[in-house]
Amino acid sequence: MNNFKSTLIITLTLAICSIGTVLAQQQETNLSKKEVRVVIDSISNKLKANYIFPEIADKMVAKMKDNLKKGAYKSIDSHQEFATALTKDLQAVSHDKHLRVLYDPARIAAQKKVVTSADSINYQNERITNMKRNNFGFKEVSILDGNIGYLDLRGFSDTEYAGETAVAAMNFLSNTNAMIIDLRKNGGGSPEMIQLITSYLFGAEPVHLNNFYWRPTDTHTQTWTLPHVQGKRSPKTPVYILTSSRTFSAAEEFCYNLKNLKRATLIGETTGGGAHPGGTLNATDNFMVWVPTGRAINPITKTNWEGTGVSPDIDVKSEDALTVAQIKALESLSEKTAEADLKQYYDWHLNGLKIKVNPVTIANEKLKSYIGNFGPRKISMEDHTLFYQRGEGVKYELLPLSQNEFLLKGLSRFRIKFIAENGNIVAIEGNYDNGRSDKSLKNKG
Repeated sequence: MNNFKSTLIITLTLAICSIGTVLAQQQETNLSKKEVRVVIDSISNKLKANYIFPEIADKMVAKMKDNLKKGAYKSIDSHQEFATALTKDLQAVSHDKHLRVLYDPARIAAQKKVVTSADSINYQNERITNMKRNNFGFKEVSILDGNIGYLDLRGFSDTEYAGETAVAAMNFLSNTNAMIIDLRKNGGGSPEMIQLITSYLFGAEPVHLNNFYWRPTDTHTQTWTLPHVQGKRSPKTPVYILTSSRTFSAAEEFCYNLKNLKRATLIGETTGGGAHPGGTLNATDNFMVWVPTGRAINPITKTNWEGTGVSPDIDVKSEDALTVAQIKALESLSEKTAEADLKQYYDWHLNGLKIKVNPVTIANEKLKSYIGNFGPRKISMEDHTLFYQRGEGVKYELLPLSQNEFLLKGLSRFRIKFIAENGNIVAIEGNYDNGRSDKSLKNKG
């Protein structure tokens, strides 16, 4: 695999082999002193030959060997505990969150069994099957209220296998008025998927996304948007990206690229801070090490997000980011449109979202005053909550927008307003998102 294809692949690859790791741990034998020395020697050689910063590689090697000499690993008899200890030591020197030692004999053994072309095909098919089970990271693609597109992307899979899914997702979102890309649970993946998805957010003219330097080959590479994509581009659609402290690696590059190109608004938390691409190298039959072999060099900032993460434009708790993004998107769309009907449409859905941030409370006695039958419409109350039902239809929970206006939970296109005369409720006004309204008088008796 060349440098470009191996860039930033971390979470997806590790997830594929998690079952094998668990089984290997169950069969684990005690760690010998000889194996400790062999593992440290092998990892030392891998780091010296491949780690992006040679001088830091030397310091990490010195740290491990000094600890070995002092007997720091003497009391460790668990392979997994040893891998954890080495990872801690290496990161203490490098502060590189990508760098880690893995105990995974099952995965290494499976790789070594790939000898013939048939073995290679079977090994690859197993990998693809695992990716398919997670739909290549595309967890959810939907249209939210107000015609806002939503993509919950959990990983950037290799376009060789996931490209068709990505194309379908981006084309599904192509008619939306704004787009939210949720990377709060995205731990990274392939730069080719970054390139493909980003290409749908710009026009056909290529845009420079990122540069990489690779230490093992002493070479530089660049990534640009693609001149051709299947389907429809969305170069003018406002884009909002949701982030968390778990957003990492390739997901951070996606954020960093679009933020510096001023193509997206980031909402949520500062990301994890891993900007050094690389991949896993087998150290022994039991241990492998994930070695960063390159570094990102953004063409605009001339640096990257290593150790600092990508800071959001709007800093909020990650669990609140989606609601905030929806509100910001609808506010912006409402402000920019000159069409009264469209403005009413955006404001309708905006008002419904705002009660999530600032919920309206109504006194229990006032709620009771709304109970009754209004023509075919019935208002009932259960546990201090009002419910709406028309005839024998679905019963909807009512959520207050104001002291006398309510939206129906699960039915965004319709709301009701209670009409009072001389202090008494006399009717219900039904309002629709297209501006239409009707009225039902309260039944007598």
